[in-house]
Amino acid sequence: MADARVPSLRNRNRTQRNSQPSAENEQKVEVRRSPRRRRTVTAYRDGDTTVVLIPATMTKAEEKHWVAEMQRKLQRAESRRASPARASDEALLLRCTQLSRRYLDGTAQPASVRWVPPMRTRWASCTPADRTIRVSERLREVPSWVLDYVLVHELAHLRVTEHNREFWNLVNRYPKTERAIGYLEGLSAAERLWASRPEHD
Repeated sequence: MADARVPSLRNRNRTQRNSQPSAENEQKVEVRRSPRRRRTVTAYRDGDTTVVLIPATMTKAEEKHWVAEMQRKLQRAESRRASPARASDEALLLRCTQLSRRYLDGTAQPASVRWVPPMRTRWASCTPADRTIRVSERLREVPSWVLDYVLVHELAHLRVTEHNREFWNLVNRYPKTERAIGYLEGLSAAERLWASRPEHD
């Protein structure tokens, strides 16, 4: 949960108190207005929805600003909660075992899972023939739910090598698949933008 204090809203016209679902950065957002709330904005995740609690007197412009701000705060907080699996190859293998049991009926069992130096075009890779999984060091600091998605993706390749419907049916058992894909796409775009900047910037 994230909280923030907002400037004084005295002398503002009151707005409707109805909760209005909206979309921000392709994520579900639900805004809840409260007449009891005066000076604070609070936000938390409820499944795949970000719930933002704001004062009932807040204008639409203020609402838009604080929805974006609270999403950034939540994202930063989630990024700090990195997965314990980042600690070692052994921790990665243990996490794969847990995820396989939870989402793949325990049927995807890698022989080894290890961290490797950053790969040019992949977050991770799997070799079904020897049941090995390699995970890019670039993922050590991502939120735990993002790393879990990558691991489930590679575990699914131990059962289905192609990216076909059967494969995605397995991967989509992980409830944050779509959200994690969006996170990784954004991270890739940011890295490309950074790499394209002149060295003196």
